[in-house]
Amino acid sequence: MNLKQQLLAVHLTRGIGIKTETAIIAAVKAHRVPTSYPWPVDVVLGFADVRFAPLIRRTYMSAVQSAQQIRESYLTYFDSAYPLRLREIFEPPLILFYAGHLEALKLPSLSIVGTRAATPYGLSVLRTLLPAVLQQDVAIVSGLAKGIDVMAHQMTLANLGVPIAVIGTGLDMAYPSAHRGLQQQIAQRGLVLSEYPAGTTPHKSHFPARNRIIAGLSSATLVVEAKMKSGSLITANLALQNNREVLAIPGSLFSATAQGTNELLQLGAKLVMNPTDILESVQILDTI
Repeated sequence: MNLKQQLLAVHLTRGIGIKTETAIIAAVKAHRVPTSYPWPVDVVLGFADVRFAPLIRRTYMSAVQSAQQIRESYLTYFDSAYPLRLREIFEPPLILFYAGHLEALKLPSLSIVGTRAATPYGLSVLRTLLPAVLQQDVAIVSGLAKGIDVMAHQMTLANLGVPIAVIGTGLDMAYPSAHRGLQQQIAQRGLVLSEYPAGTTPHKSHFPARNRIIAGLSSATLVVEAKMKSGSLITANLALQNNREVLAIPGSLFSATAQGTNELLQLGAKLVMNPTDILESVQILDTI
């Protein structure tokens, strides 16, 4: 067993969450963990919430065995291919399972989020803005949800760009199931990422966690259409917390799907009127 398999075993252990994994990342960086593997369970428990200790004790050794047998492709925080931008965020993922081409992570990227109840206006915005952005070899990151996410991925594929999808299930799942074909196309052309191992079904807690990865992968996040108190605004807030630029498309005062974006603009998000507005933000932040 090696460090990569050890970290996967930690990730697969029930009762261990993002906070514990963040503490383990810090401990590995500071050389405060054993260099022989597998670690004793008490080492792992030293980083975990005491409430979950019985569950961790029951599941850790099984996770150690699974980690040595797993056939899925995955990255750990310490792998050279792990995206540098993601290392910078608060609570970066310890493990990323992937399908597709890791070279996509080396491109400058733009995250695009928006409402699941997208309107013709949102589609027109993407048709107007994305082709020129994609011509500059900017990868498009989104979440493969209904509405704006899917439109962004489809537009990227149609313009021969590089899509990156971050999903809230195992890579062998598609949510919603109607997006399975699109997910496969993204893996063929670009990259699909997930924190969750094969067999993991959708759960409401997965999607806020996924959003921090969407925001963290890119130097800028574009919100196309968003209702108030939406997941898109959560992603925008995560981008701001991690010192990334938030861009927003203005919308009608009378449209529910513009209330969130208009509020972002009121709070200081960058107003996007043309592709140059986007490219300036992506290029400036990717050269720092």
